[in-house]
Amino acid sequence: LPAGAFHIVYNERVNLPSDIMALAYPRSTLLRCGVTIYTAVWDPGYSGRAEALLVVHNTRGFRLARDARVAQLVFTALGAPVGNGYGGRFKGENLGA
Repeated sequence: LPAGAFHIVYNERVNLPSDIMALAYPRSTLLRCGVTIYTAVWDPGYSGRAEALLVVHNTRGFRLARDARVAQLVFTALGAPVGNGYGGRFKGENLGA
């Protein structure tokens, strides 16, 4: 990939219960190569295959294999379940028909 920003869709399907949230962090291998991932909080109740922005800062580019592991998902238990959980437009995203 040349330097620049790229839309990515994670391979993994996530189903968060109403008492768990998650944050995705770029793998250290990416960071050492001048690549990072920008993502948002994964809300309790979210389900789907999330999307993110992968940014290649390295002016020489970066070779990324198909299905490469690019992020680590960190789960955090909440003190109590949230009411209804996430119900926004991205619930069930990228799951196909």
